[in-house]
Amino acid sequence: MLHLRVVCPPEHTTAVVDLLKAEPGATHLIVLRGVAVAPEGDVVEVDVAREAADDVIEKLCARDLDHVGAITVEQIDTALSDSADKAAEDAPGEAADAVVWEELLARTGEESRLNGTFLGFMIIACLLAAVGVVTDSPVTIVGAMVVGPEFGPLAAVAVGLVRRRWDLVGRAATAIAIGFLLAMVVTAGGTLLGQWAGLLDVNAVRGGHNVDFVYDVGVFSLIVALLAGAAGMLSMTSAKSAALVGVFISVTTIPAVGYAAVAAVLGEWQRCLYSFGQLVVNLVGIVLAAGLVLVLRKRTWTNRDNGRPLSTG
Repeated sequence: MLHLRVVCPPEHTTAVVDLLKAEPGATHLIVLRGVAVAPEGDVVEVDVAREAADDVIEKLCARDLDHVGAITVEQIDTALSDSADKAAEDAPGEAADAVVWEELLARTGEESRLNGTFLGFMIIACLLAAVGVVTDSPVTIVGAMVVGPEFGPLAAVAVGLVRRRWDLVGRAATAIAIGFLLAMVVTAGGTLLGQWAGLLDVNAVRGGHNVDFVYDVGVFSLIVALLAGAAGMLSMTSAKSAALVGVFISVTTIPAVGYAAVAAVLGEWQRCLYSFGQLVVNLVGIVLAAGLVLVLRKRTWTNRDNGRPLSTG
């Protein structure tokens, strides 16, 4: 279930309470009059079955409460209540199949932010991929896949395209482009340093075959990217985050960038080009599949979020 806290002007409180009372998927309704300070007003709290949450939030936003007041949403891990069980039973659909669009927009909006943490993970993941290439170690390549933070912005691009939130698309695309570029530059510098220090065996890199899948572009590269994008978006929209680890391990975006950097330093331009091809195939496949999942899962929505600033968390 989800917990909703609504801050509303006093003149809206009665309508909000009536709306929530009429919702079969809502329970544990609490009204606190005059307690809100900024913005001023009343506070209404309610627990809502996940499958009913998107409907409830849409109705609250239709009353302009996201502008004249505030709506916050929190995940409830455990609810020991017969009324909560009844609300979940009465709500239409299944919780695992429900998409809470405002929650998804806020989550992908936060994960698409270009900041030091995001860039740090990108650089570390790319350096790990370079080490995997240099040592011909698939295990290290897998580690780079897990560390890489790029799926968040890619999911944000898909959400932005489906919801026509071009601000989200632009912000996520900028984060991806700058992140990959900076990670590749740092990795190329690290490769040059390793070559100068005698840690890089050029012949070993050129003769290694265990990590050739990183730059070996083929039809299965696209198939894997499509499946990974679909699985990742299903995981994000159903709150089954454990599946994301499998998604990270299956895509070769970060390893492709790392391999391209190493190949460029060694003058292996064909492998460098193939690595970029692998990167493009994965990026396009993930976004297409993630967007398709959203289109198939979406319910009718209003354009209430158009023009609203993205959540900052």
